[in-house]
Amino acid sequence: MQALGRLKVGAMNKTEQAYAKHLSDLQAVGGILWHKFEGMKLRLADNTFYTPDFAVMLPCGQIELHEIKGFWQDDARVKIKVAADMYPFRFLALKPRPKKDGGGWAVEEF
Repeated sequence: MQALGRLKVGAMNKTEQAYAKHLSDLQAVGGILWHKFEGMKLRLADNTFYTPDFAVMLPCGQIELHEIKGFWQDDARVKIKVAADMYPFRFLALKPRPKKDGGGWAVEEF
């Protein structure tokens, strides 16, 4: 099942809210230094942009861009692959794991 429409810019869906809590918990114990929802907008081509769900700063100062997905649309997968080829960041896609499988987040790197 897919969402019928997009949320307003800056509004998180429930999966993104759960991941934001996860990042806040990590930040509280020093696992990351900083995170920002929709904190960066990357130009891919004329009139084509990609806004990762979260920009995350690791303790070493490296920036990672995290995309939170329950379901992939083809255009979203293409955009993250193009962005990963163009920009010097580590791009991760995270999907919630079912509780029966231990919970947490499944990670795919681009």
